[in-house]
Amino acid sequence: MPLPFLTADRAFEAADDVALPFEDHDRWRRPYRPGPWRVGVAALWLLLASYVLFAAVIIALTGTSAEGGVVFGVALVVIAASLRLLRMGVWVSARGLRQVGFFVTRTVPWNRVAAVRTVQQPVRWLGLPRTVQGQALTLVRREGSAQDVLPLLTTHGADFLARPSAFDRAADSLEAWADEYRQG
Repeated sequence: MPLPFLTADRAFEAADDVALPFEDHDRWRRPYRPGPWRVGVAALWLLLASYVLFAAVIIALTGTSAEGGVVFGVALVVIAASLRLLRMGVWVSARGLRQVGFFVTRTVPWNRVAAVRTVQQPVRWLGLPRTVQGQALTLVRREGSAQDVLPLLTTHGADFLARPSAFDRAADSLEAWADEYRQG
């Protein structure tokens, strides 16, 4: 069974004849693999959740079942947060482009996309307030105001930190999706 957060089934090859190497273009998919920072943090959260689940069993056996249930609920919240962390990123389909955040998901149909391009600009380091100089893949909407420029991916995000070639492949893939579907 394929895991939904590992949707880049194979590496994007520049020599391929097909810019969009997927058969089913109507299915939402992330055209790149999650980065090691994202996967590592999610793995640590799942490890923490296993300890909390073990504590819930011990508390339920030695204390009251209500206290064990509360700790079990905390473990479920940690598991849900780690799975949401793995789902974060940019997803594409024939219907549009979807940016999945931890709390908010934005979907932009292709007919509202003016451009998807790579720009040199200050970017956040691992999503923290500190900014460094890097590249960002931005989405420009057709409305045209300065607030409609959204950074989709950055070279210093959790998926591409210290992996510039992976960022370039992901940016090329997203630009290919945009070029294919913006025109109709």
